[in-house]
Amino acid sequence: MLVLDSITRRFGDRLALDDVSLSVPDGRMVGFVGANGAGKTTTMRIALGVLAADSGTVTFRGREPDLAVRRRFGYMPEERGLYPKGRLLEQLVFLARLHGVDRAAAARRGRDLLDRLGLGDRADDRLESLSLGNQQRVQVAASLVHDPELLVLDEPFSGLDPLAVDAMAELMRERVRAGVGVLFSSHQLDLVDRLCDELVILHAGRVVAAGEPEALRRERAGSRYSLVSDADLDWVRDVPGVQVLERGPRGVVLQLPEAGPDADLDQRLLAEAVRRGPVRSFAPVLPSLSELFQEVSR
Repeated sequence: MLVLDSITRRFGDRLALDDVSLSVPDGRMVGFVGANGAGKTTTMRIALGVLAADSGTVTFRGREPDLAVRRRFGYMPEERGLYPKGRLLEQLVFLARLHGVDRAAAARRGRDLLDRLGLGDRADDRLESLSLGNQQRVQVAASLVHDPELLVLDEPFSGLDPLAVDAMAELMRERVRAGVGVLFSSHQLDLVDRLCDELVILHAGRVVAAGEPEALRRERAGSRYSLVSDADLDWVRDVPGVQVLERGPRGVVLQLPEAGPDADLDQRLLAEAVRRGPVRSFAPVLPSLSELFQEVSR
């Protein structure tokens, strides 16, 4: 497990990270979300030892990672960091060798990754001859070629087409199934929602929410309810304190008062709906990840 505890970092007078704590358990995928400038990249670079924290600690599996441990990490920076004139497979083999992989294994892993990312027939091409999206695929392969024990990916899906996104997502899931912890940032909240086991939201250098996405949604479910019934639901409009937000052919989305003396209004609504006809569902409406992000980042 990677653990960052009370990390603070300043750049001159600007406080970039303010007491940031998060963890990436082995075999879990952690989505790291925040607006531009929130501090995600700085956090990742400190986790990897590229930057030093002003205060706080970084540990991996219980101890401070030294160079030998960090060689077992995989990192994909947001900015492409490969050699434009280098050939794809040669670069992957070179990078794997820097991490201590023997040449034969490095070549085998490099070819396998290029094949899986749809670039097997381009192995001997120069990087600069590829489209930007395909260059991103090679950057993905570079972060995985040494079979890392921890993956830190900064915007790994940026510039990828849908097929490449699916291939990248499956590679990440494979690493998680093998017990690798994965920390990845993305502005594509639908992908974060689909992939991550845990979520960390950063705002202005501080962690404002962390936990399993479903649990975070339930904490902030508020007082919106969905009611689906076989009976006519026009009567709901006349219930004091209830606002109909959406109306469908068989259901409604309702806004109930947040608090007040009528605390059992939801139960009375359900009882009345049952009296009028078969109720198919009555449940809180959980916020989407986008709604959750906007709420905690205000």
